[in-house]
Amino acid sequence: MIKFNDLSLRRGHKLLFENANVVIHAGQRVGLTGANGTGKSSLFALLMGGLQADLGDCQLPAQWRIAHVKQETPALEQTALDYVLDGDVTFRQLEQRIAHVTENEAHELLAELYAEMEQMGGYVAHAQAGRLLHGLGFAPDEESQPVSSFSGGWRMRLNLAQALMCRSDLLLLDEPTNHLDLEAVVWLSDWLKRYQGTLLLISHDRDFLDAVVGHVLHIEQQKLTLYTGNYSDFERTRTERLALQQAMFEKQQKQIAHMQSFVDRFRYKATKAKQAQSRLKALERMETIAAAQAENPFHFEFFPCQHLKHQIIELENAIIGYDDHDVFSDLSFSVTAGARIGLLGRNGAGKSTLIKALSGELPLKSGERKTAKDLRLGYFAQHQLEQLQTNDTAIEHVMALNPKATEQEVKNFLGGFGFQGEKADTAIAPFSGGEKARLALALIVYQRPDLLLLDEPTNHLDLNMRDAISFALQNYQGAVILVSHDQHMLNSVVDEMVYVLDGDIHSFDGDIAAYQQHIKAQLKALESKQSLNEKVSKKEVHQATKAQRNRLNKLEKLIDRYTDQLAQLNQQMASDEAYLPENAEQLQKWIEQSTQLKTELETAECEWMELSEILDC
Repeated sequence: MIKFNDLSLRRGHKLLFENANVVIHAGQRVGLTGANGTGKSSLFALLMGGLQADLGDCQLPAQWRIAHVKQETPALEQTALDYVLDGDVTFRQLEQRIAHVTENEAHELLAELYAEMEQMGGYVAHAQAGRLLHGLGFAPDEESQPVSSFSGGWRMRLNLAQALMCRSDLLLLDEPTNHLDLEAVVWLSDWLKRYQGTLLLISHDRDFLDAVVGHVLHIEQQKLTLYTGNYSDFERTRTERLALQQAMFEKQQKQIAHMQSFVDRFRYKATKAKQAQSRLKALERMETIAAAQAENPFHFEFFPCQHLKHQIIELENAIIGYDDHDVFSDLSFSVTAGARIGLLGRNGAGKSTLIKALSGELPLKSGERKTAKDLRLGYFAQHQLEQLQTNDTAIEHVMALNPKATEQEVKNFLGGFGFQGEKADTAIAPFSGGEKARLALALIVYQRPDLLLLDEPTNHLDLNMRDAISFALQNYQGAVILVSHDQHMLNSVVDEMVYVLDGDIHSFDGDIAAYQQHIKAQLKALESKQSLNEKVSKKEVHQATKAQRNRLNKLEKLIDRYTDQLAQLNQQMASDEAYLPENAEQLQKWIEQSTQLKTELETAECEWMELSEILDC
């Protein structure tokens, strides 16, 4: 188990939490939640030995193997499959021991190593790594491609697969869904539910947390609190606690006001001075109850849209792609005013390509893109964060869109996105990914769009900001096309869903839950097929092994027979009569037979040794 005993942790001068006492039992799946900057990643670093507690201690079994997702992946020429297999260190070490056994070493050692490999399930390691890669969206032919050939997002998937491949006792996952599509998120949630070790999961995807965790460890106001249940259970329990705390706070404030009023009124009156002093001491001893703080720090709304009618954007007979690769051929797609469309499909299917074509950022190879007159379009994608001016402040970014705006108006606007005080007046260079994403969204909202094209807008955003976006989009009057793996946001925002497959767009008649079941049915069918293939493979291996053992038995009998025959010949050739002149012809025959038997015996023994190694004999 993991135990925090009176644990206090700081980063620099900032106190993250203090006097924390928490016990996490082996096998529990725990969601670690809290606002950005409260110490979630620091707690992971503490568990991995990268940080030391300022006070108290953090205890976990010394023999536990800890798996986590690497944040960087070098441009290796190693294949994707081999890179994932490296996550199983025990398997790799045993592989190396087998490879280093020389011909001069005892065959018993090799037999022991092969038996150890079979006992640990090493013979199915390649198949397990392949299943992880496929579940995370890699095509079968990509398993043999070098790591260096994949983009940054896909390399993060490789890091995740490598962490899942590890034979871990403790698995630490920090926002594992950020680079995944919805299909991979559904697969990962099912995989984590079957994980046998202890799981600590940082995620801002409430539906993902609901599906995976059974406990929530929440960081708030420098305190760690462990709740039982999934994220929805945690929210209900926390709301009840906050309501109770607020009621107690208000009751205490009334009591304090009453006592203070008595003190102020009678402390200098001789007949009441003693009672006033008594109440004053009671006030000093009173442990103050803090007011409940549950308000979302982010609050904004979209400005009213133009009253556009009918179709506002349309692609007609469009060919969309890059260089010699066409992602869509002869595509016709239109968006009507007020539409709310969820765009689904595996990564690489073409969702982002379609969004770029609709935005006009990616020119069509052929066909036509039509838009309504004076259409204001808001486009959000992760690469746009890099286009922000790092030397400018948040205020300067907004005023660049509207130089006539007053600084106070801009400050009021940015406050709803969490940019207050120094945050609004500071150059954005040191901003986190989440802060830059919030600023990019603020700039889109400020431009009063009639159509929003949102490509994974929630990456790097915490739950409070995701809630604020969902609420704002629910009241938004314009049209929305949303690409997101956040199921809660899709449920909250979209009215219809389409998915991209094989270079075309297909409508899906159902909600997110139905689409999730559709994905699970596909995964189950694939697993059944893989299981059947493995059974066939095992049967073939079993049949081959049986034939090899039969051959081994025959070889043992041959070796025994050849040995006996050689012994008889040696006995005959050792007699004095064998060398008499009249027996010269017979002696020559015995010599030839002996030479032939020795050759056949040596061949049989070599084959026997090879089969013995293969069969762990």
